[in-house]
Amino acid sequence: MKKKKPSPKSLYMMTLGCPKNRVDSEVMLGTLNQRGYELVDDAKDAEVIVINTCAFLKAAEKESVENILELAEHKKTGKCETLVVTGCLVQRHGEGLSKDLPEVDHFLGTSAYVQIGDLLAAEASPRDLIPDPDYIHTSSVPKVNSMPGYTAYLKISEGCDNKCAFCIIPTLRGLQRSRPIDDIVREAKQLADAGVQELNLVAQDLTAYGHDLPGKPKLHELLKELVKVDVKWIRLHYAYPRVFTDELIEVMATEKKIAKYLDMPLQHASDKLLKSMKRGRDSAFLKTLLAKIRTRVEGLTFRTSLIVGLPGETEEDFEALKAFVKELRFERLGVFQYSDEEGTAAFEMENKVPKKTIERRWREVMAIQKRISREQNKKLVGTRLEVLVEGVSPESEHLLVGRHEGQAPEIDGQVFINDGLAYPGELVTVEVTEAHDYDLVAKVVERPNPKQKKHDARQTVPAAVRGGEKIISPPTWLAPR
Repeated sequence: MKKKKPSPKSLYMMTLGCPKNRVDSEVMLGTLNQRGYELVDDAKDAEVIVINTCAFLKAAEKESVENILELAEHKKTGKCETLVVTGCLVQRHGEGLSKDLPEVDHFLGTSAYVQIGDLLAAEASPRDLIPDPDYIHTSSVPKVNSMPGYTAYLKISEGCDNKCAFCIIPTLRGLQRSRPIDDIVREAKQLADAGVQELNLVAQDLTAYGHDLPGKPKLHELLKELVKVDVKWIRLHYAYPRVFTDELIEVMATEKKIAKYLDMPLQHASDKLLKSMKRGRDSAFLKTLLAKIRTRVEGLTFRTSLIVGLPGETEEDFEALKAFVKELRFERLGVFQYSDEEGTAAFEMENKVPKKTIERRWREVMAIQKRISREQNKKLVGTRLEVLVEGVSPESEHLLVGRHEGQAPEIDGQVFINDGLAYPGELVTVEVTEAHDYDLVAKVVERPNPKQKKHDARQTVPAAVRGGEKIISPPTWLAPR
C-alpha cells in the first residue's frame, strides 16, 4: 500500500518595511512555493504564518512586534501550527525576542531567510537561526514576484559599507555584497519573460555597486547590459551621492530604457550636519552634482530624502535646509524625522533635539515641498505623458490609476484616468487635465491595440495584498539612506 502523500500546507506571509525586505520575502515565497506550500488570503486559514520584520526605527520595531502578537493569536483561534519571524528585528534583537515571545516557533536573521524551506521541513530544527549577515541571493534561487506582473524590484547588492551616523542598517544587513553582472541580467531576463516591463533597481547603496567584486564592475557597466533586456523602464533607487560618475550620468542621459528618474538621498544642506552624519561630501558638492545631472539628463525627476532633528541641528542649520529645498526644487521629497537608535553613532551625540521641535521642522519642510510639487504638477496640465496603467483606482471604480516615468511605485504620486479605457500593464498616452499636490488627472488619447496584448488576471489585483502575502510599506518619510 502506497504511503499517502501529505497535503501541502497553507501559508500566510506578512512583509513589513522597505522594498529590499520585500525581495527577501519573494525569495521565501519562491522557496516555499517549490515545496508545495499554498498561499491563503487570510491568516486565520494558514497553518504556517511568516512575518518578515523591519527594525529601521523604533516605530518600525513597535509595528513589527504588534503584528507578531496579533498574528500569534491565530495559534489559539485559527489553524496556525507554526509561526516564523524573520528579518531585521530578529537580527537586531534576536536574543531578547526569543525570551519575550515564546509563541514564536522560529526566528531567522537577515541572512537566514533562504533556509526557511529546510527549517520547516526538518523534524527537529533550531528555534533561532541568526548568523552574521553574509548572504545575497542569485538568479538560480526560486523567487516569486509579489508586485503586479508588469513591475518588479531587482536587488543588485545587499549590505552597506558606509558609516552614516544615524543608520543601523550596516549592523543589520552587514557589509556590501554585490551580485555579478551576468547573474543580475539573468534574473532581469527571467522577469522580462514573465511580462515585467519596469525594473526597479534596489540596494542599500546603488552607486557603490561592484566595488567588492573581482574586477570592480561599475553601475554604468551593469546598466549597459540591462538595457539589452526586453523591458520598458529601468529605475534607479537609493543612489548614494558620494561617488556618481560622469559615465553613469551619460548612460542615464542616452539610454532610453533608463527612466529619467533618480532617487538620491542627500539628507541635509548644513555642512556641519553633513559632517556629523558622516556623509563624506559637503553641500557645495551636492549642489554641483545635482546641477550636472539635471543639465545632462533632460526631463529628470529627482527624488531625495532629508533628515530633520539630528542631534546638534540648530535653527540656523534648519534654515539652511529650508533654503536648500526652496533653491533646488526637488520633484520628489521625503523627510525623515530623526529617531534616536541605539547602536548608531548619533545615539551617543549630545544636544538632542526635542521631539516637538523635530515634528515642527518636519511639517515646515513638507509644507514647502507641497507647494513646489503642486506648482510643478500644474506645468504638466495640457501635456501628454506615457503612463503605465495599474488598474482600477481603489478610490473609485470609475477611475483608472497609473504612473508616468517620473513616478515610482509605492512612494510617489499617481495619474488618475477619468476618461478612456486601458488594461493593467498597458502603456498608454494620456493628456493631463488636472493637477493636484502630488497626483495628476488625465484622459487617454492613445493606447495600443488590446487584441495584440496578452493579459494576465494577476495584474488586476492590487499589489498591497495578493495571494496571502500582505505588504506593509513604510511611510514616505521613512526613506532609505
